[in-house]
Amino acid sequence: MDVFYPRLLVDDFAGMFRFYAGVLGEIVGASLIRGDEGGPYANWDLRDEAVLSLYDRAAMAGDVGTPAPLPRPRNQDGVALVLRVTDVDDAVGVCERHGGTLVAAARNRPAWGPTLRAAHLRDPDGNLVELQSY
Repeated sequence: MDVFYPRLLVDDFAGMFRFYAGVLGEIVGASLIRGDEGGPYANWDLRDEAVLSLYDRAAMAGDVGTPAPLPRPRNQDGVALVLRVTDVDDAVGVCERHGGTLVAAARNRPAWGPTLRAAHLRDPDGNLVELQSY
């Protein structure tokens, strides 16, 4: 049973689908359960538990009866998606191959944890993605 999982409301559904289809499959081992690049919805599971779902922001606005959304500002973060990975440097390459943009290169962050290494990227919709190993 899926108790809690993130659903990103996205502006660029096709770009976000391609990014997470590649990243979640290669880095986390999650499988696409429903949806395709055409949208408006997609979700990925790992061992029968939801990992992430995407939903088109305009479609969600219509579903809940709110005005059509304006594009989300890209200069402030409202969420960071954190993926624990085996090798941060390799995971950065996977993300970049699937449309991610590097924000902060991989580096050791002992203040966060004695063996923690992290890098930060943006997905195609501008959300902050943190890759970390420890």
